[in-house]
Amino acid sequence: MISVERFPMDIPYGWFFVAYSDELQAGDVKTVQYFGEELVLFRTLSGKAGLLEAYCAHLGAHLGHGGKVDQDGIRCPFHAWAYNTEGWATDVPYAKKMPPILSRRPCMKAYPIVEKNNVVWAWYHPEKAEPFFDVIEHEEIGQIADEQWEELDRYHWTILSNPQEIAENGVDIAHFRYVHGMDDVPEGKTSYDGHLRRSIAEGQRTLPMPDGEMKTFPTRVETVQNGAGQKYTRITGITDTLLMVLATPVTKDKCELRFAFTHRKFDKESMEYNIARMAIALVIGQTGVEGDIPIWNHKIHRKNPILCDGDGPIMQFREYFEQFYVPAEQRAAAE
Repeated sequence: MISVERFPMDIPYGWFFVAYSDELQAGDVKTVQYFGEELVLFRTLSGKAGLLEAYCAHLGAHLGHGGKVDQDGIRCPFHAWAYNTEGWATDVPYAKKMPPILSRRPCMKAYPIVEKNNVVWAWYHPEKAEPFFDVIEHEEIGQIADEQWEELDRYHWTILSNPQEIAENGVDIAHFRYVHGMDDVPEGKTSYDGHLRRSIAEGQRTLPMPDGEMKTFPTRVETVQNGAGQKYTRITGITDTLLMVLATPVTKDKCELRFAFTHRKFDKESMEYNIARMAIALVIGQTGVEGDIPIWNHKIHRKNPILCDGDGPIMQFREYFEQFYVPAEQRAAAE
């Protein structure tokens, strides 16, 4: 059997989903696999989330198997060394004299963490560069507690692909007809500003009503890509819907994809509520991501594809996304 490298690109850098905030309670310790390694995710008793490499800097015990949160850090199950969320060793309970290195630098690799939009975001960079842009906050999610917007409706898939291939789907105009059965997909207007990519498309959508009648409504679809790991879409029309697209690399050719929706609150018997639910079903079903998954799982990345005028701005998108990779020669020089 001939081996083919499916994806020449490495893991991109940026802010990535590692958990929903409400699924990580104070005192929780979880083992997760992201960015090509095993990690331990925990929340301190004061409520701060931390993400560290999984293996203790002392003698290599796995913090995710028996490690416990202790106040503002996590203790190793082997010798009870304590680490804070920044990777510093804060206590060795049996040591009369702490090793000097422990006062000079963190001895565990720690990932910068922020929490916004009910998501725990981790900053990944292969050279451990500090974050140089922020996660964008969504006011709609902040209004869930006020009962103006619905609780997040969450979906999760594990896909043999990577964030670039998944995001590229949005600019691959031709596939919407042949994979999803959509005849009219407006390209809209796109702008690029450093790590941000924005697109706005306005048009009309025809949907069946509860009585079977087909009605056409004006729609506006605004999509923002904020680095490699945060993408969201706002759909406005007869209903307002927000979709967070959360693609986190497990390895260079495997990622977890999550869709999280919210929409304005309506009476569950109302036309507006039923249209919002219908729109979500279209996005996650065969007319949406479920139609793409079999192709993502088996396709390869053609670095120099043969394109035609109906394919959409694929190469422009790739040029934008290229900034989220550190060139191999640069990485080698830094090691």
